[in-house]
Amino acid sequence: MRHRYECPMRWADLDLLGHVNNVTYVDYLQEARVDLLRHHGPQATAEGGLVEGVVVVRHEVSYAAPLMFGRETVSIEVWVTEIRAASFTLAYEIFHDTDDGRRVYARASTVLTPYVFATERPRRISAEERQALERYLETGEPVRSRRVDPVRDELGHYPVHVRFSDVDVYGHTNNVKYFEYFQESRIRLFGRLWEGLGDEGRPPPVVVARIDVDYAVPILFRPEPYDSWSWVSDVGSTSMTVQGEICDGDTVLSRARVVVVFVDPATGKPAKPADDYRERLTAAVRTC
Repeated sequence: MRHRYECPMRWADLDLLGHVNNVTYVDYLQEARVDLLRHHGPQATAEGGLVEGVVVVRHEVSYAAPLMFGRETVSIEVWVTEIRAASFTLAYEIFHDTDDGRRVYARASTVLTPYVFATERPRRISAEERQALERYLETGEPVRSRRVDPVRDELGHYPVHVRFSDVDVYGHTNNVKYFEYFQESRIRLFGRLWEGLGDEGRPPPVVVARIDVDYAVPILFRPEPYDSWSWVSDVGSTSMTVQGEICDGDTVLSRARVVVVFVDPATGKPAKPADDYRERLTAAVRTC
């Protein structure tokens, strides 16, 4: 069984290309997840229950087609693909039903763990919670993190300033905001790699094809910035892979791997970047 949620869209969800921004998709997933746990999960306990008492461990989001703004809601199906002792995995599909069938915009997975915020420690899934989750279980491929060796140099450095509005009621930065931080860091890297090239003063447009984000340690609100590091790890004919970390000194708070595709702004189709820019990207590749 799958839970279906109808998510209202906002004009502020759009990017410069008129598409729903890649970060906003993660916000939609969060809305669908909360709706599932609020209406069909187990009752809240002294430990908070699965509605308020879970933290995200990993997101994997694949973008299938651009989503445009509309007055109608966008549909999201969510279900469970794995239940472990102290974590569970949800899968999602964002779509519209059309006369020609389902038009899918994104597919995603989220690994979550029950969490006791009073002690800042994860906990095991209770029998009641497991029973509630099993109603939505469709066993799928497990979602696991992958470790990489970081590349930290000034070319890819971006100071992350946490805004007061970024944090939740527990004082942690909301999981959606991490995607925003990595986006800002990635754009800063692209701009530096573009310096001295082209007449428009900014790199060619790209769309995000996939983002994987791991959450290691909570990011908290404070006046001092955190350090974000981004680097190019692969360049293809019309795409490239950017990896990144957000750190507090030597402590890694979060990791990301992002695949972006260069597009022709007139057609929206994949396009090769200019030769001089591609050469600069290739020269900047750091394997890990």
